[in-house]
Amino acid sequence: MANYLGRNWTRQQLEERVGHMEQVAGIKALEVADGTGRGVRLFQVYTGSGLSFRVLADRALDISACHYRGMPLAWASPAGEVHPAYYEAAGLGWLRSFQGGLVVTCGLDQFGAPASDAGEEFGIHGRIANLPAQQISYHTGWVKDEYVLEITGQVRQARLFGENLLLERRIATRLGSNQIRLEDRVTNEGFTPQPHMILYHCNLGFPLISDRSKLHIAADETVARDADAAAGINEWRVFQPPTPGYREQVFRHVPKTDRDGQVTLRVVNPSLDLGLQIKYDSKHLPHLFQWKMMGQGAYVLGLEPANSSAIEGRAVARERDDLPQLEPGESRSYHLLFEIIRS
Repeated sequence: MANYLGRNWTRQQLEERVGHMEQVAGIKALEVADGTGRGVRLFQVYTGSGLSFRVLADRALDISACHYRGMPLAWASPAGEVHPAYYEAAGLGWLRSFQGGLVVTCGLDQFGAPASDAGEEFGIHGRIANLPAQQISYHTGWVKDEYVLEITGQVRQARLFGENLLLERRIATRLGSNQIRLEDRVTNEGFTPQPHMILYHCNLGFPLISDRSKLHIAADETVARDADAAAGINEWRVFQPPTPGYREQVFRHVPKTDRDGQVTLRVVNPSLDLGLQIKYDSKHLPHLFQWKMMGQGAYVLGLEPANSSAIEGRAVARERDDLPQLEPGESRSYHLLFEIIRS
């Protein structure tokens, strides 16, 4: 049965009360009409619980804005939802089309700082988030006793004499749900072994993030990336008001797992009685980075599960012998679950 408005309903009971199920939950296919986002296709998803979010078809099916009962949970970059035609691949150019949002995918063969590796130049955080999806499908409908909302598609990162990596993505929720499930599979469709780095850049902002908020991570180890982070390592769990001249702090956590290999992260704001929980399988995402940026206009917490310890980029990953590889035809799967919780 579907749980909606605090009670269980049969399909018949709900359909007797609405003219169309879009009255209570659905997916709307839209397109941005102006600015640097003009032409970007997106899906607006609403579950009827107060949870709504946007999926960008032309940006790797990443999840941008996310709201709960009208309250934003994700941080929005000043760049906005930029069309991939404006992507700048070199150096820090990725930041000019970084929209923020609930999930930005980094990879598929590089994440972290710009790098020079094996004779190639790689910009910050790789290309995948600026590639349009293909074979996109969205579906709403009854599956047994649940009203399911889902979006699927593929994103290919490929070039002649280079990588041929295919990302297959499914984003799913249901009527009355406070959850978003993201399921990925990355396959090397080339004929030689391929470096494969992936990081999920989850960007949380005001009002979920404030000086009343707290981050809960059970970790076996927490390491500061640099001197700026070392100065704040005793306060990584808490947040300050927007601070002029704040220098970003990045920490790498080795999170504890439950008996099923799952990692659970929680951010709560008791003044709002609101929080966000992220759960994921650590099998292929053993590392977790935290981006703490308390600046003016750049007031954001990034939680970033990843498959390599090298936030410094691909060259450092190779030096550390921590550069994941996919053999020809090999696939690797990743699963993340986002859930609205009470604090």
